[in-house]
Amino acid sequence: MPAFTTTEWAILFLVLLLGWLLGLISRSGKKWRRLYESERDARAEEQREHEVALSAANARIAELERGRVAPAAAGAPLAGTATSTPDTLDLTHDDLTRIRGIGRSGERRLNAEGIYRYSDLVALTPAQEASLEHKLGADDGYIEQEQWREQAALLDAGRQDEHRARFG
Repeated sequence: MPAFTTTEWAILFLVLLLGWLLGLISRSGKKWRRLYESERDARAEEQREHEVALSAANARIAELERGRVAPAAAGAPLAGTATSTPDTLDLTHDDLTRIRGIGRSGERRLNAEGIYRYSDLVALTPAQEASLEHKLGADDGYIEQEQWREQAALLDAGRQDEHRARFG
């Protein structure tokens, strides 16, 4: 094996390094460019799909809002029942969790029973109250004990400060 000087080793190393770099550049430049362009195109297509889905959802929301506002604008009175029905439901609801004793799961169960607004709770008769307690699995007298109707009346009237002072 021939003996190399330090300068020859340095030159040999530089030539090998230069060859390796040229090989990488000449062989893989197009490959990485193609991969980048395909990834960029896929991302652009995904963004277009999201924009189409978003515009369709916004159009559906606008359609539902127009349908909700039309009966109210016509002056059609809502039925005076204690619970909302699909015919009288205006797709908005009050935050029933503001009432002490009602959490998120309780609100979902009340919604399943057709109670969406504070006025629905205020309008409950004692018989409906007892039936609701039974359906919710609550103890007898729980609604009266937690004063749901009183709390709902305050919140329905927009007296949040008084509600906060009395019920926390």
